[in-house]
Amino acid sequence: MTLKKRFAFCLLLLCQIISAQNDSITSLKEVVVSDKNLKKYSNSQSVLKLNDSIINKNEALLTDLLNFNSTIYFKEYGRGMLSTVAFRGTTSSQTAVIWNGININSQMNGSTDFNTISSTDYNSVSVKAGGGGIIYGSGAIGGTVHLNNDLAFYNRFENNLKLDYGSFNTIGINYKTNISNEKWSAQIGFSKNSSTNDYKYLNRYTWKGEQRWNQNGQYDVITMSANVGYKFDAKNSVKLYSQTSNTDRNTSLITETETKSKYINGFNRNLLEYDGNFGKLTANFKTAYIFENYQYYADNSTNQYTYGKTESLITKADLGYTLFKSTQINGIVDYNKTKGYGSGFGNNTREISSAALLVKQDFSADWKNEFGVRKEFTDNYKSPVLFSLGSSYQFGKLYNLKLNLSRNFRIPTFNDLYWEEGGNPDLKPESSYQAEIGNVFTFSNISLTQTFYYIKINDLLRWVSGSNGIWTPQNTDKVNTYGTETLLSWKKQYGKNYFAANATYAYTVSKDIETGKQLFFVPFHKATAAISYSRNRISAYYQFLYNGFVYTQSDNDPNKIVNAYTVSNIGIDYDFKFLSSFKLGFQVLNLWNENYESLENRPMPGRNFNMYLNLKF
Repeated sequence: MTLKKRFAFCLLLLCQIISAQNDSITSLKEVVVSDKNLKKYSNSQSVLKLNDSIINKNEALLTDLLNFNSTIYFKEYGRGMLSTVAFRGTTSSQTAVIWNGININSQMNGSTDFNTISSTDYNSVSVKAGGGGIIYGSGAIGGTVHLNNDLAFYNRFENNLKLDYGSFNTIGINYKTNISNEKWSAQIGFSKNSSTNDYKYLNRYTWKGEQRWNQNGQYDVITMSANVGYKFDAKNSVKLYSQTSNTDRNTSLITETETKSKYINGFNRNLLEYDGNFGKLTANFKTAYIFENYQYYADNSTNQYTYGKTESLITKADLGYTLFKSTQINGIVDYNKTKGYGSGFGNNTREISSAALLVKQDFSADWKNEFGVRKEFTDNYKSPVLFSLGSSYQFGKLYNLKLNLSRNFRIPTFNDLYWEEGGNPDLKPESSYQAEIGNVFTFSNISLTQTFYYIKINDLLRWVSGSNGIWTPQNTDKVNTYGTETLLSWKKQYGKNYFAANATYAYTVSKDIETGKQLFFVPFHKATAAISYSRNRISAYYQFLYNGFVYTQSDNDPNKIVNAYTVSNIGIDYDFKFLSSFKLGFQVLNLWNENYESLENRPMPGRNFNMYLNLKF
């Protein structure tokens, strides 16, 4: 009921705001991005942007979008279950998720469950490879994933409704409306993704010879959002972003005799932002309130559960000054106060403040440089001085060289510090040094990006078993990670025929220095590819994913691995051109009926189907 009341209030507020402004002035198609620093300070690193056309070709949950379109490796506890990442060979807590410029990684466990996020709730999803600790703080070691709600300021009233229905009674509903003019801009969205998720396990049977299937795998993810912006004049604007979500999810059984359990978690995020542009001086102020909670029921048949909650207040001031025509300076200070309380880690409060200085210098149109330094302050731990140094040079039209060197870190979470019977308040933050060289080749309709990187991680946090049998977190390991990433894109038009192709490849070595072993659940190889064709009203596409084998234990026992697998999807849709657009589509997922899993004893579904209706008006 609380969820419904919050959304109804936002809807009423936005409707009143929009109806108050009805000028008929001719407008320019101006779009205000939600995270300006992503573009401004990323010239020396690789950024992969996934827009609406790519988002709509994938299943709704963020795991599927990034799994088939990026170099990030995902470990899933079954379809729709907990989903964690390994980016450039790092752990799930070392990839930061950024919502409209704010780091939203869980304060409880330091990571993000990508199966609780619907990619269709955002205008675009971007993946930035490499360290981002200078701007985005803790956890941005392997890379950052950006969820953006950009606001447009021109006369429009647009609606987009997408309905999905697929195998295992999978239902998807996504509605977005955009209402704007030169002064006001608003977005209202609703999404629901649910499934009984009772798929059969390929070639798996009980000792009685009975077909095994995914039991207790139901999930339901509901998200509501409301975003509004107002321009006082050409120099001043204010924006409000609000999003609330609830995930009610059972946990798939490994064996039929296990007790059925479930996990309910949710969040509420609110961000108020002011932008000012006064010639050489710019100002950006943000205030955010983020609430997250979970309830874990070890037995579905009872009403007993463990729980955890955190509340975070974040304030951030970013002042920029154009020193010379070619030199820009940004000074950033922020403050974060988090209260955490739960059955596992008690009641605790943490306050963090930081100061950062960013410098961007363009010696010419071809040579661009950036530098940043950041220091955090808290009484819980000692933070290292972070820095980032990058340069980009364009050699003619064909080749662009990028260089970047950075130091990043990750702070211990509430679970790490305070978990009852195991928490360690004396932990140090993880620290890393990272260097990378990027080569971007552009020729005609082809773009190729090749990046080589090296990461040295100190004080890696791991939970280890003590002599008393209690698991505790410790700064145990030093890890060296190195590898290469390749991004390829191509597009071509022949008359009325449009062709496009995209591919990614990652080779990753992530070794414990002491043992010389590859970290478990880090594949040496991952590759994706997609090709699409469209003509007039019809379009079709094919997707391919390859994940190399992974070790499941730190000793790299070759008998304890998750085997390599390949998965393919194919889809086709037709636009009946009713209203603005009326697309009817059909998808075949896991086309070749691959028997695979990304985590041992957690089989994924075989061949399955999805049909969808996408209506724009």
